[in-house]
Amino acid sequence: MSKQLTKTSIRKVLISAVMLVTALCLSLSISISTYLDVKEQKQLIINKIEMIADIVAFNSQITILFDDRKTEDARLKSFQQVDIIKNIHIYAMDDVTNSPVFFTSYNASRTPPVPLKVNQIEELKTPKVSEDYIELIKPVIYEGNIEGYVYVRGGLERLSNYINKKILVDIALTLFVLVLVLLVSRGIQKRIATPIEELSSLLQDVSKNHNYSARAPGSNISELNVLANNLNIMLARTENQLERHKADKQEIKQLNQSLEEKVNQRTIALREANQELLNALERMHQYQNQIIENEKMASLGQMVAGVAHEVNTPIGLGITGSTLLRDKLSDIREAFQTKSLTSKQLERFVNDGIENLDLIYRNLNRAAELVSSFKRLAVSQDLEVNSRIDLSNLLTEVVASMRAELSTKQPEVTIDCDSGLAIESKAGPLQQVLEQLVSNSLLHGFKDQQNNSISITVKPSMGQLAIEYADNGMGVPKAIKKRIFDPFVTTRRGEGGSGLGMHLVYNLVTQALGGSITLDEEFSQGAKFIITLPLSGNLK
Repeated sequence: MSKQLTKTSIRKVLISAVMLVTALCLSLSISISTYLDVKEQKQLIINKIEMIADIVAFNSQITILFDDRKTEDARLKSFQQVDIIKNIHIYAMDDVTNSPVFFTSYNASRTPPVPLKVNQIEELKTPKVSEDYIELIKPVIYEGNIEGYVYVRGGLERLSNYINKKILVDIALTLFVLVLVLLVSRGIQKRIATPIEELSSLLQDVSKNHNYSARAPGSNISELNVLANNLNIMLARTENQLERHKADKQEIKQLNQSLEEKVNQRTIALREANQELLNALERMHQYQNQIIENEKMASLGQMVAGVAHEVNTPIGLGITGSTLLRDKLSDIREAFQTKSLTSKQLERFVNDGIENLDLIYRNLNRAAELVSSFKRLAVSQDLEVNSRIDLSNLLTEVVASMRAELSTKQPEVTIDCDSGLAIESKAGPLQQVLEQLVSNSLLHGFKDQQNNSISITVKPSMGQLAIEYADNGMGVPKAIKKRIFDPFVTTRRGEGGSGLGMHLVYNLVTQALGGSITLDEEFSQGAKFIITLPLSGNLK
């Protein structure tokens, strides 16, 4: 909560400031003047008492020498007319002890005597000023010898009376000056505040009644006159602005009316255009559905054609081998029935039969592998549930399980994965993907056993897990880079490649693991695949 400011007025501020400054200046001036004056008066009294002490010391030389106390007492009584003198002691030097002893004294009327000061001679050689008295001692010297001492004690009543009178005069003068300054400051503040109040009243009238045609009067004070002129300029500009605003408001009203008509027309046109767009969108959806169905049929036809082509070859070879074996068997049977079968003919039949059976077995086994690959493409991977996978251990196990296959090309396998890095995912599909990538490198990438290498790098990136698989083999031919994940795309047709491996990898990554896989087409040192898997907050 903001602190509420204390309100005041120019009148109060001006009068208070003038009075405060005046009072401070008067107080300072009077204080300094009083201090100097009192100091001067006190010094005059001290000088006077010293002069009296010198006179008494001079006059007492003879009376001390001749031990004439009566004469000295009579002389000291003359100081009754000097009201400043309160006590006088005269001390004579003892001839035996050579120390001061009491000789005579004087005490003013109504003034009690004071103790002897013979023990304070050295202290009182310099005048001692107390609150009410001044004390001092002067030596009595005759022909260069000290014959005694004079102690004088003077009062300060005259100084106190002087100070009191001066304070009364200063107070009266201060009050007179303050009253005079008050009257002058009230006149000044009236001269300044009245035009300001007129300007304030004018602004209140403008604020309440919106009377922007009013103008501020001039003033004999230049600053207020400048303020009034600027206020008049502001009021004139505001009045002109309001007139323009009124004209603009009328114009806007007319424009709004015409705009409403245009909006209605545009709304009707827009409604018609929207209807046309809806009709076009509906037709586009129909065309899109038709295109999707056509693509599905084309993909299915391509799949069926590929399956038929891949399966027909081993089955056809198997049928050829079995037909040939049957013909050979018929010849042997006929020779056996006619009893013309020779051992050489039987031996040749056995050898040919073994070759035909090997041919039949290899092709039937090839057909079985193709059917198994087709089944893996078709079977859903959603049956396996997610589990916590330690990626470093998984990669090590994949390399260890494929040690026999790796020995054929002897690549150097490098795994860059932080120990303990784990995610929640499906271990089976991920292991199958990695095994297929390694198999592709061995089958398609490496020519021989020289300088082969495979690197697998795993690192978290932007809320995802990136697995980079790279080899330094021959790389992917430019002609099939765009179709690397399509089914039946292979560079080893007839050499053991079915073209289903990378298609299987793509399906496993995108469907079973919910990620994505891309081929780095800029990588020129071999083949590089980047697999991106979602972390979903499961990174450990």
